[in-house]
Amino acid sequence: MFRSLHMKLTLILLLLILSLMAVMGTFLTTSVSNFYINTFYQQMSDVFGEDSRDFVASLRSEAAQPDGAERIRNMLDSNAGNLGIDYRSRNFFVLDGTTGTYLVGSADAASLPREQSANLLTARNAVVQGDETLVGDRSDIASDYMDVAIPIMGGDNAFIIYILDNKDTVSGLNDQLFFIIMQALVIGLLISVLLSFLLSKTMVDPIEKLTAGAERVAAGDFDSALPVESTDEIGILTGTFNEMAGVLQSTLTAMENERNKLDTLFLHMTDGVVAFDHAGRLIHCNPAANELLQRTVASDCTYEELLGDLHPFEQILALHRPNYVEDVLSVGERTLELYLAPFSNAEQGGVIIMLHDVTEQHRSEERRKEFVANVSHELRTPLTNVRSYAETLRDSGGDIPLDMANSFLDIIITETDRMTHIVQDLLTLSRLDSGNAELLFSRFPFGDAIASVVRANALNAQQRGHQFSCDAPADLPLVTGDRSRLEQVMMNIIGNAIKYTPDGGSITVTAGVIEDSVWMEVSDTGIGIPEKDRERIFDRFYRVDKARSRESGGTGLGLSIAREIVLRHSGTLALAPHEGKGTTIRLTLPINPPQPNN
Repeated sequence: MFRSLHMKLTLILLLLILSLMAVMGTFLTTSVSNFYINTFYQQMSDVFGEDSRDFVASLRSEAAQPDGAERIRNMLDSNAGNLGIDYRSRNFFVLDGTTGTYLVGSADAASLPREQSANLLTARNAVVQGDETLVGDRSDIASDYMDVAIPIMGGDNAFIIYILDNKDTVSGLNDQLFFIIMQALVIGLLISVLLSFLLSKTMVDPIEKLTAGAERVAAGDFDSALPVESTDEIGILTGTFNEMAGVLQSTLTAMENERNKLDTLFLHMTDGVVAFDHAGRLIHCNPAANELLQRTVASDCTYEELLGDLHPFEQILALHRPNYVEDVLSVGERTLELYLAPFSNAEQGGVIIMLHDVTEQHRSEERRKEFVANVSHELRTPLTNVRSYAETLRDSGGDIPLDMANSFLDIIITETDRMTHIVQDLLTLSRLDSGNAELLFSRFPFGDAIASVVRANALNAQQRGHQFSCDAPADLPLVTGDRSRLEQVMMNIIGNAIKYTPDGGSITVTAGVIEDSVWMEVSDTGIGIPEKDRERIFDRFYRVDKARSRESGGTGLGLSIAREIVLRHSGTLALAPHEGKGTTIRLTLPINPPQPNN
């Protein structure tokens, strides 16, 4: 109701009138009360004061008589005019000086206050002390009556003359004043209402037009200029408002363009951006940050909850631009580089955090280091052997027998072939890692591929005395994949089973279908794989029995290559549960895998 400026101005004027009338009324009523009280006590002083010693002496003489109370009353009656006694609002009483009980007076005892006043107690105390100078004449403007008590002692008698005024006259005057004030107040309010409406209309109309213009500007309408209808301050304000609207339109247009560019950048950039205000509350987080942190950063998230363990917020906020803090954060299997820097100032700015995924860079670096270390290790032995035997042949000067020299040359050729196999396997892995290995997908019978690989290894198994059997259904479905690569995987699995099974062992190949996948298992009774090595047999260059692997010409890369090929077919290659001595490896392939974009 009072949000309108019209009503506020009217209310202000009404409150002003009310305040003035209240102050004036309070002042008048207080002044009348003080005047009446002062008049009362002045009258009492004139009658009983220093200038009326003879009258007081006469009262004391009368008090000494046996009927002293009655005589005092007669004297007071004769001086009623001087005392202002009107027998209605003001009366006198003659009281016992010791007990303060009523004896005689111009009114009966019922007119006395219920409790003896402070003035009456003062007079009684004067009687007890025998000091007639102690007169009870203290005024109390808050009391509903006025009184004065004068001790009168004569002979053995002691009385108290008690004058009491119940302020009916003052109350009547105040009531009349209040009525007059209320009449003036009503007239003043009517005039103030009229003037306030006229004044407020003159002042508020231009302001309402400005308000309407501001609402249009707030709604995005910057084209409606306000008319300047005066040359006063309101007119100047209207002109300034029109200029401000134009500048604001240009500024908002520029800011909107910048904001759209930044929103698009933050939305589609691969790096994460998280910003906090000066109090550590989240103000921005792009989708990439949620994805990199592997969590949804809620709108009520704070800096302490997200990154408080890395660097204190106040420490980052205290940095001076362009300084920043760089750190690394591990989230699951990801490695993130963090760049923390303040923006703006400590009172209005905050902290912005950039998150960059360096997982692949770290993995590439680790692969590079591992590659260099493994290649160096694997090539060291054959290179050492080649150099040793070549130097022996060179230094012999033809003294070595021909059969021994040929034996040395055979060793050199064998070691050279071994290095060639290592290089070829490394090149295959490199192509698979980089995605450059071409896979020629086609539909082929999974059972035929198994049968082909089994036939190719049958002679090798027979030469070592193994019981080699294949239990694969004839109706295995067609699968989609690179047949030559998958047969390479099967060859590696079966070849390892033959190689690492002592002569006279047993090797069994089984196959089947599960839902939309086919599988093949190769079980042997060989040396098996210790529990501690089971998780690492697919690692590059890893061998369970290093001495035997080198003797058999293994490079430690066969299972790594096989696993990479199977992964490119969206399949799995893993150890399967095996009872007793030996190993079981299971190959699982989807019948229709998604084809990679090579």
